[in-house]
Amino acid sequence: MSASSQTVPADVRPEGFLRVQAALLQRGHEHPPRWLDVAARTSQEAADALGVSLGQIAKSVVFRRRSDEAAVMVIASGDRRVDEKKLQQHTGALGRADAEYVKARTGFSIGGVSPLGFAPAADLPQPLLFLDADLRRFDFIWAAAGHPNGVFLMSPEQLQRLTGAEFIEVVQA
Repeated sequence: MSASSQTVPADVRPEGFLRVQAALLQRGHEHPPRWLDVAARTSQEAADALGVSLGQIAKSVVFRRRSDEAAVMVIASGDRRVDEKKLQQHTGALGRADAEYVKARTGFSIGGVSPLGFAPAADLPQPLLFLDADLRRFDFIWAAAGHPNGVFLMSPEQLQRLTGAEFIEVVQA
């Protein structure tokens, strides 16, 4: 990792970061989340901060399912675009999700949306989660850990075990 990371004192760790840390610990994941010295709100910023390829960033893309307003999240390679038509074969019609919707449905702000550790509003279900099959191109990938400065390392197979989500072909050709 080229960017420096640091341990954040417990009394200043953001709540989303702590939820992801607890979820990783509960699942026995070997790599605790890291706190970057710089915020990485985009896949490119994360790749630059970590010194990895853009594709190794497991970005979270959230949609709103039109039939029931459920959140649908795809964890995709940072160098790929989600093909909504392919995704809709698994979910039905989708619409865009704005920042307020993402925060309410995941408990995370855009730029730090993690694939686990969700905290949706009490009356809302957990997001429906899918994994981009192209993530398997890499031995290791990095995902957001609940805050723009937080990331964690895993293999694509570990991501599947951590989330219980299925791999699907969902990116543009």
